[in-house]
Order: sequence, then C-alpha cells, then structure tokens
Amino acid sequence: MLFKIILIFLLAMVLVGMVGKLVFPSAIDRMKSKALGRGPVCRACGRYIIGKSCDCGKKG
Repeated sequence: MLFKIILIFLLAMVLVGMVGKLVFPSAIDRMKSKALGRGPVCRACGRYIIGKSCDCGKKG
C-alpha cells in the first residue's frame, strides 16, 4: 500500500514537471544561464571582482 502511494506521488511529480516544461519552456534555460554566467569582471584587467573594487587598483 505504501509503495503504491509513493509511486503515485512520484508519477504526479513527473506529470507536474512535464506540464511546467510545456507551459514555461524557456524558464529552465534562463535559470541555467544565470547560474552558469560569469560574475562581475574588472574591465581593466579581466579578473573577477571580489568586494567593491578590483585588486589592480582601478575601479572596474
């Protein structure tokens, strides 16, 4: 009995995921590109900015 309940729950989650992908097809791509995108980079030297300014001394 418990196995059937778990199986029905998992199938319902798959169905919700499929409907969500059909309704919002580009939402996953936007989230993926935002997560994998580059962080803030200094315009002068090209290194990542940690804090308010870069270590090169120029405000980038």
